[in-house]
Amino acid sequence: MKHNVIRLLIPILCAAVLFTGCASAQTANSGSAIPAGQAANGENVAADTVIADVAVSSGANGTAAEDTASESSASGEFSDAFSARDLSAEYDDEVISLELTGSGAAASSGKVAVSGSNVVITGAGTYLISGTLQNGSVIVDADKDDKVQLVLNGVVIHSDTYAAIYVKQADKVFITLAEGSQNTLSNGGSFTQQDDSNVDAVIFSKDDITLNGTGSLTVESPAGHGIVGKDEVTVTGGVYTVSAAKCAIRANDSIAIADGTFTLTAGTDGLHAENDDDDTLGNIYISGGSFIIRVYDDAIHANTMLQIDGGSFDITGAEGLEATYIRINGGDISVSASDDGVNAALKSAAYTPTVEINGGTLTIVMGSGDTDGIDSNGNLIITGGTVDITGQSAVDYDGAGQYTGGVIIINGQQVGSLPNQMMGGGMMGGKYRRG
Repeated sequence: MKHNVIRLLIPILCAAVLFTGCASAQTANSGSAIPAGQAANGENVAADTVIADVAVSSGANGTAAEDTASESSASGEFSDAFSARDLSAEYDDEVISLELTGSGAAASSGKVAVSGSNVVITGAGTYLISGTLQNGSVIVDADKDDKVQLVLNGVVIHSDTYAAIYVKQADKVFITLAEGSQNTLSNGGSFTQQDDSNVDAVIFSKDDITLNGTGSLTVESPAGHGIVGKDEVTVTGGVYTVSAAKCAIRANDSIAIADGTFTLTAGTDGLHAENDDDDTLGNIYISGGSFIIRVYDDAIHANTMLQIDGGSFDITGAEGLEATYIRINGGDISVSASDDGVNAALKSAAYTPTVEINGGTLTIVMGSGDTDGIDSNGNLIITGGTVDITGQSAVDYDGAGQYTGGVIIINGQQVGSLPNQMMGGGMMGGKYRRG
């Protein structure tokens, strides 16, 4: 795991708005008050509390472009979320040609070995891959300091019982979709383990992975996840159609998306970030892109922090957005949900659940029953943007509420204060507050 870390801070302004003269937040599981300046676990939290880490690899070993941080692609705390190489889909002429031949491969380098149905890449470099692998896998098993770029240029890889692409070891792997290319990766409906890793996705990486380029990629996973990164998953371009029995895209540490076109269909979550060993990780940052997400559970789920700065979102699921801390600075977000449209719940014990809306357009249509448009188990801040909610219970928050700007529309009527239908169910008896 790499940790040249970008520390993400809760702004001092937001802390002041939330906690000065406001009610204490409630924990999700006990209902006990969290005093101002304390986390849910009782530890003191300063105004510059670290709420998320997004790692960025630096340096290069076998790179075609320098893998250094770029400050032009994102805003605020996430200004270094994408490296220069993440954002570039370029590759030089000194590539290693790798032609998949149905049951094996032909390569122009000794860094490629064929072992049974597996094509194994053992060293740093840029690999231009084309052709078909009918029942096998492309496996990256390089040195832990190596950077590997896989340029997919009309690739079809199917594995009946394993991942189509498996990154066993590398410093970082870039999957670049060549301009104009159409690529398909699929699994046949089961995963038979080949080593001590629990490989359960069509693309499975034990190290950082970036997907970029301008081509298209179709991922079909009838038994598992679509794309999994055990560290970080970064996407900066390309057209993606992912169908998965479980999550479409899942990461342990973080998912960061700068651009791309996504059609995600999943049996559980669309985007999911969760780290069982470190609950300060499990973050999602989106600065752009176009998303159509159809899922049975959460469209976008981050255990710690979810921040959206831009992009367009057409979401249908049980819940739309879920995290401990949700910050919306921009974007055009449309949510149709059967449970909660936006839900800040206690997933990371270190932080108070909060929904913070500073810009963009958020349109939520709720199903009937015990549902909420916005449900925060802690605090709710609205400083800008447009929030348009249709449903029986528009807003439910357990902690402090502040409304200092923006437009709120509930069931077609603009309101001048922040409603709170605690425990759901209608406008009568709700609390209203404008800061």
